[in-house]
Parts: sequence; C-alpha cells; structure tokens
Amino acid sequence: MKSAVETLNPTRVRLTVEVPFEELKDSLDAAYKKINQQVTVKGFRKGKIPARVIDQRFGRGAVLEEAVNDALPKLYTEAVNEAELNPLGQPEVDITELKDNELLSFTAEVDVRPTIEIPDYSGIEVEVDAVEVTDEDIEKSVQQLRDRFASTTPVERAAEDGDVVTIDLEAKVDGEVLEDGVAKDVSYTIGSGELLDGIDDAVKGLSAGEEATFTSELKGGSAAGKEAEVTVKVTQVAARELPELDDEFAQLASEFDTLEELKADSRKRLENMKQYDQATQAQERVLDKLLELVEVPVPEKLLEDEINTRKHNLEHHQLAQMGLTLDRYLEIQGKTAEEFETETREAAIKGIKTQFVLDELVNKEKLNVNQEELTEHLMRRAASSGMSPDQFAQAVVEGGQVPMLVGEVARGKALALVVEAATVKDTNGEVVDLDDEEESEEADASAESAETTSTEAGEAGEEKPEA
Repeated sequence: MKSAVETLNPTRVRLTVEVPFEELKDSLDAAYKKINQQVTVKGFRKGKIPARVIDQRFGRGAVLEEAVNDALPKLYTEAVNEAELNPLGQPEVDITELKDNELLSFTAEVDVRPTIEIPDYSGIEVEVDAVEVTDEDIEKSVQQLRDRFASTTPVERAAEDGDVVTIDLEAKVDGEVLEDGVAKDVSYTIGSGELLDGIDDAVKGLSAGEEATFTSELKGGSAAGKEAEVTVKVTQVAARELPELDDEFAQLASEFDTLEELKADSRKRLENMKQYDQATQAQERVLDKLLELVEVPVPEKLLEDEINTRKHNLEHHQLAQMGLTLDRYLEIQGKTAEEFETETREAAIKGIKTQFVLDELVNKEKLNVNQEELTEHLMRRAASSGMSPDQFAQAVVEGGQVPMLVGEVARGKALALVVEAATVKDTNGEVVDLDDEEESEEADASAESAETTSTEAGEAGEEKPEA
C-alpha cells in the first residue's frame, strides 16, 4: 500500500491511497463467505457455493463492493497511522479507481488536530476580586439561619407580608381547568416570590376561607408559558415568629455555645466560599489569557457539530426538564435568536480551543494521571450527576468513557500548571497564593467546561469510513 498526505488547510488533509489487489485477498475471501451465507443456489448447499458461481449469478461487482467496504476501514487506519495524523470525525472517502485484479485507489478527506505552539506562559498576569467579608455579610448569613428556625402561629386576621399561608390553587386556560392545574394545601410565604407572579397581591388582605382570582403566566406544567386565570383560596394564615438572636439561638441552630462563636464560624465559612470563588475566577481569567497567546485554528465541521450538540442539550434536556421552549427561554433571558446563536458559537469555539490547547500542554509537559487522581475526579463527577460513585463508575466503564475522564483530569492538571506559573493579584494589589489542593480542584472544574467536545474530538478518530 502506498499513501500520500496533502494539507488542504491547517485543520484538514486529503489522504491518497493506492492498494495492490493482492492486499485485498482477505477481504475478498470474507466477501465470498458472507454472500455464501446470505444466498441460495439450487444444486449447492448453503455456504458451499463456489466463487465462480457467485460471480456468474450475482455479479463480480457485488463481491468487489462488499470486499472494498470491508477493507476500507483497515486501509484508512493504516494510512492514518503511517502519516501520524490525529483525525477528528469521520472521513469523506471517494474511490477514485477500482481495477479488478489490479488496483484499488481512494482518497479520504478528514479534519485533523491543528499543530499548536505553546508559548511561554509564565508572564501571564490576572486580577481577581479580593476576599473581603463584611459585618453586613455576617449579619445576612446569620439572618438566613434565623429564618430557617422561624416558627409559625395561626392567626385570625388578614394575611400580610411575611405571613405563611396555606392555599388551594386552580388554574384555567381558555376557561378550562388544567389537569395539572389544581393544587391543595400549598404552604407559601408571602413575598418569597417562589410561586406565580401576582400571587402576593392576590393573597394579601385575605383571611382564612376567602379567595381571589388573578391572571399569571404559568412557569411549568402542560401549559407552561401560557396566560392562565388562577383562583387562590386561603385556608389558613400563620404569622412567622423569629427566634431571638442570642446564645440560646446559637445552641439551637449550631454546635456553638455563644452567638459570637456562631458569627465567627459564619465569617470563616464565607471567607472559604469567597476564596473558592476567587480561585475559580483565577482559573477562568488565566485560561482566557492563555488562549489569547495561542493561535488555534478550529475545524469547521467540528465546530458545527459542537454548536448543534450544545443547542440540542439545552433545548431537549435542560429546558425540557423545566417545561420551557427555546423561544420562551430566550424571552426570559431577554435575548434575540441572533444573540443566542452568536453566544453559542463563541462558547463552542472557546470550548474547542481550550481542549486543543490543554491537550497540547499535557503532551508538552508529559503530564500523567494516576489512579488516585482519577478516583477523586470520578467521585466529584458522580456527585454532580446525582449518581452514586458505583453507579457512575459502572456507567463510565460500560460507555467506554474512561479515556474521556482521564483526559478531563489531565487537562485540569495542565491548567493548574499554567495558573501556578501565572501572577494572580486581587483588586487590592495583593498577590494571591492559591492553595495547591484547592487549585487542583478548580483546575479540574475549569477543564471540564470544555468537555462537551472531548468525546467528539477524542474518539472521532476511531470512526470508520464508508465507501
């Protein structure tokens, strides 16, 4: 077999392959055997039809077609390996010449990973928000905890802001009560904004046994997005009573003996959260700076597939679970279809570039993933997916996704390496020293932002061509 490579552009090549006919012998034998099992010829036992009879009865062309389709994937893979290419996606194959008993020639055009030069990234500098926890932040945190321990007492008066009311709801669209539009004994805190728009104004001023009707757009269910006439009946009004902010409350709501100890713990937790957010911000901004330094051509077919994948996941998974259409989602977000298309395309380009650059860094820095790192990453992914570690691990193995997880961890390590070399300062001008463990976790999370392309780009090279 002879092969040659022609570079069409930085992300696409054309392979030209010539195969002497004797190299197709195994595929020809397999073709005759397959046809033997599929056809019946009078006078011959099934599977024992001579090759010459198959040629006469069914045509040599059918045999050649079957043999070529069998041989193409192996020949293509051999040519790719010989040229040391990193293909992305399925090739476009064209058989240019097929001479029986002489020669098979074909071309295969395919997208490939671009050659990327990683520059010196040690000079990257980024600014992040300073970690500052104010007394107001502490008071807000303690107040939220206090709200959780509020008690309610039924009262014989009209409902007011902050009261907890028990209500029955009935929604009608075009005068018809919806099958899923009736709810009984719903507990609702007036002013929380957790139910329908307009319900606060409707229930305020109502006493137990009274009802009101208002119009609101339904947020979910069978008529999501439609205007409905909603009847709300109050069956109970209860006043919320907050506990006193004292040492007794601290003992009730936490493991601490005093209110001051509780506040000190709140400050520590808020500082940890802001440090975590700061580390995430550092990862994102360092990544943006790195991508600015590197020229990364993006294969058009890969980009098109990635955009379509993102749209499909949003429309048919995320929005479908919330009972929203894409049009309604854009309306809520205040975006036009053109703005959505632009944002999706930009996010897809960044995702693909991120993967290419981090993969190149993994190779350049010779980064490896050990079993402990892979296990820790699997645990985090399982937690975010809502599955148990065992369930998630089984799904990963059965789906052949272990290499994808390894790639995620490796890319996380690559990004952590860049962050470690960068200078990170906060808005006060202070150099931020990111904790190693926290940095590793954040790098892992940041690298995962590009993983919608990892399966496509990482495994597409294994797809087989068809004649």
